[in-house]
Amino acid sequence: MGTGHSHGHAHGLPPGATGTAAAAHRGRLRIALTLTLTVLFAELVGGLLTGSLALLADAGHMATDSIGITMALLAIHFANRPPSERRTFGLARAEILAALANCLLLLGVGGFILYEAVGRLISPPQVEGGLTIVFGAVGLLANTISLSLLMRGQRESLNVRGAFLEVLSDALGSGAVIVSAAVIMATGWQRADPAASLLIGLMIVPRAWKLLREALDVLLEAAPRDVDLAEVRAHILDLPGVEGLHDLHVWTITSGLPVLSVHVVVTPETLDRVGYERLLHDLQGCLGEHFDVEHCTFQLEPSGHAEHELVCH
Repeated sequence: MGTGHSHGHAHGLPPGATGTAAAAHRGRLRIALTLTLTVLFAELVGGLLTGSLALLADAGHMATDSIGITMALLAIHFANRPPSERRTFGLARAEILAALANCLLLLGVGGFILYEAVGRLISPPQVEGGLTIVFGAVGLLANTISLSLLMRGQRESLNVRGAFLEVLSDALGSGAVIVSAAVIMATGWQRADPAASLLIGLMIVPRAWKLLREALDVLLEAAPRDVDLAEVRAHILDLPGVEGLHDLHVWTITSGLPVLSVHVVVTPETLDRVGYERLLHDLQGCLGEHFDVEHCTFQLEPSGHAEHELVCH
């Protein structure tokens, strides 16, 4: 075993074997999609019957939810296909691309709702408050069920979080629809409906922006937010036989699949077979115990090897 050769060590199984974090929530996403399509049809009918922009705005958001959840399900399907010789991590990034597409949908719908709401604030139409409350209540009930189904998954996967945030915005939007309709029935103030639409748009945009930043961080291979590189470096340097390290990289393939690679400079006595295996075991145990990293690759090398690599490159 050459001391300057690469030595890879996998902590866990490849993504095709374990499945991504979102895969466990596929059934819940399917139920949420069924509920969303049902409410979409009901709110579309209700908005046309009542003339409520808030209800039509919520129906429009439901339409993007349906597309978003469908994309999330398709992404899970492709992301959990086994890796190949060409795509060694499989298609795991499909989930991040779906989350990114969800962000763009949310931003587009939010911007359109804001634009329409401002126009209706200037010239408010007549809205039938009673029917609007009924359809809004149907939407709120369905969204609450969907939220409960996706609550756990949104903490584990950006893909599921994209769907969760859309459903959350819908739930808040349905609540705003009910309140605006009640205000119209109680006071006759027709501008309550576009005001509620404005509120829906303002709730959508910042959440979509936050998810967009997180998805871009993964695509740009930024270190995961919950991994402190300084702490990882300190843990490695504290191990017996380690003199230094360089080329430390931590990134995320997709939610639930962080990856680490590092070159570890070791003392001469560590370069025999026993020391080599012991240090690899210590590195695995250290990172496995303190950091949630799915796949680690270590290169153990003697002092001065880094300069040799620079010459080779």
